[in-house]
Amino acid sequence: MNLKDPVQFLKGVGPTRAEALNSVEIETVEDLLYYVPRRYLDRSTITPIKELSLNSQATVIGQVEAYGMKYSKRWGRKNRYQVIIRDKTGFLTLIWFEGIRYIKNKFNEGDIVIASGEVRFFDGLQIPHPEFELISRKGEDLTHTGRVIPLYPSTAQLKKVNLDSRGIRKILKLLLDKTNFIIEENLPEEVLSSLNLLPLTQALRNIHFPDSLDLADKARERLAFDELFFLELLLALRKSKVKKVEDGIPFNPPGRLVRQLLKILSFELTTAQKKVLREITNDMTSKKRMNRLLQGDVGSGKTVVALFAILIAVESGYQTALMAPTEILAEQHFLTIHNLLETLEIEIVLLTSSVTGKEKLRILKRIESGQAKVVVGTHSLIEEKVKFKSLGFVVIDEQHRFGVLQRAKLKRKGKSPDLLVMTATPIPRTLALTLYGDLDVSTLDQLPPGRKEIKTSITDESSQDKLYKFLDEEVEKGNQAYIVYPLVEESEVIDLKAATQGYEYLQKEVFLHRRIALLHGRIKSTKREIIMKNFREKKYDILVCTTVIEVGLDVPDATVMIIEHPERFGLSQLHQLRGRIGRSEKQSFCFLKVSAPLSFDAKKRLSALCSTNDGFRIAEWDLKLRGPGEFLGTRQHGLPKFKIADLTRDLKLLYQARDKAFDIVEKDPELKRKENSCLKRIFLLKYKDKERLLEAG
Repeated sequence: MNLKDPVQFLKGVGPTRAEALNSVEIETVEDLLYYVPRRYLDRSTITPIKELSLNSQATVIGQVEAYGMKYSKRWGRKNRYQVIIRDKTGFLTLIWFEGIRYIKNKFNEGDIVIASGEVRFFDGLQIPHPEFELISRKGEDLTHTGRVIPLYPSTAQLKKVNLDSRGIRKILKLLLDKTNFIIEENLPEEVLSSLNLLPLTQALRNIHFPDSLDLADKARERLAFDELFFLELLLALRKSKVKKVEDGIPFNPPGRLVRQLLKILSFELTTAQKKVLREITNDMTSKKRMNRLLQGDVGSGKTVVALFAILIAVESGYQTALMAPTEILAEQHFLTIHNLLETLEIEIVLLTSSVTGKEKLRILKRIESGQAKVVVGTHSLIEEKVKFKSLGFVVIDEQHRFGVLQRAKLKRKGKSPDLLVMTATPIPRTLALTLYGDLDVSTLDQLPPGRKEIKTSITDESSQDKLYKFLDEEVEKGNQAYIVYPLVEESEVIDLKAATQGYEYLQKEVFLHRRIALLHGRIKSTKREIIMKNFREKKYDILVCTTVIEVGLDVPDATVMIIEHPERFGLSQLHQLRGRIGRSEKQSFCFLKVSAPLSFDAKKRLSALCSTNDGFRIAEWDLKLRGPGEFLGTRQHGLPKFKIADLTRDLKLLYQARDKAFDIVEKDPELKRKENSCLKRIFLLKYKDKERLLEAG
């Protein structure tokens, strides 16, 4: 039997069950082995029936003595279904008044059942509508249920074919009897011994049938380490490939154009900006390709730093490309850079999906001829039709919204161009090590001088009139405001306020004497650009909008933001939205306006946002609260999805995996040593797109 064999051919599975297993991403023998329990039931947490307390939550285990329908006028109901179970200390009734047709065929006399719920007393001890699990049928081998019982994720598809935890345990027990024949160790002995990790066969056996909870934890730790280690191995190999090949472009040191830009700027660069620029300049003037992540909080000046790097490349005779994830952000970058560069006589073009026809052909020709020195755009930049004459420097903004292969595709349009990845979303160290572990990191941890902390507070509908009055007073002082909604239009499905209806109400009922504009993603890009330009030029007082303003919009006089239904957003997204104000020396105010009582968790999240303006602290909280997938919004294309590792709890494990992976690659970049042969084999199996993923660095 091979790990890659279809799960259908395992004993106890068959075509019907295989189809159900496929629906939960269990397609091979290996997938089943790595389908880990959601939790364990330890017999030490089981309460003997004799010791049950009334009106308390409890878990019991017992054997089915009797079951069936019962009719009684005393209950005031026509019927009920009950199951009587017993342990060594007494009897307990499990009782159902509803959903009986789903329950009545579940039990047989002699079955072993675990049940949890609130203990009541009526004609004896009982638990109404308990959560329950069949541990075994009468006469089955009980050795695999032991003292610690694994409970697996349950889905409707699996239940339909009787694959509850008991069914999965039966299949796995038969399979694990053969583990010595089908499972090979995939880590070097040195890694296992130095970190005291379980061998793989033991880990897989103890993740499913542990003799103790401690062994279950050790098994999970080993399997989680594997996931983290092989990702870090990919990043180490990718970084090694870039560093060892001196095929980068040795750009000229900063010259006339950089000096001219310094004169044009109306502000002094921060100490952090100067430090990061030195790091970037050192990379660009060397023979090695630059692969650098530039991260910083909102308003820390990343675009200006990128612009200096762009000028270094242009002055050395190369073209540059800046790719942004949305048209509105690409347009903002284009306008910002165009305004700063127009006196330097450098041609800059904008290429997005909205650019079509003759205008697109004209831009493509300018890029191919090399006349367009700075090209700003969206995914349109990686289309086959886009050909550069001499692309030497690539900037990718908001990298977490792109896949690593998209990054590689843009880089392939030049000959070993330097790469600068930017993100306005502060990345927690855990995610930085997994997503950007192959990049050198520069951090802008300093805001321009004179900036004041944004005062953030939670408000509700009862304060709306007072809130609108405050906003009006700010506008009267010559300032501007944003009012952010979660939806473009009202929905019958979700009861949330929407920008379109909010705009009409505010314009006709509240701010009749103010100039208001509406901005959302459904408005054509050309019109959006005009609206943003007019707002920046103070032709509008208030911008009613959706999250299209999340990144990139820079309006110094905007001092007030009202966010409707803030509980619908993640912490990091709220912080990004808040970053659209407070971009000058003026005091700014952000109001989180809720429309209904908040849950405990929602109140905790919003209170955390009110307590700090530090994006890095907020990002850490957001990661813990929502997990990496939700935190990022999109998963990195080409990288594996963690089934076992949890970045919010496995930080120490991640550091260990990273240290080991990078140490191995430093000593053996091609994984040619005998002790690393297992790594190379597993790596090739794990990453089918190996060459492209390695190149993505």
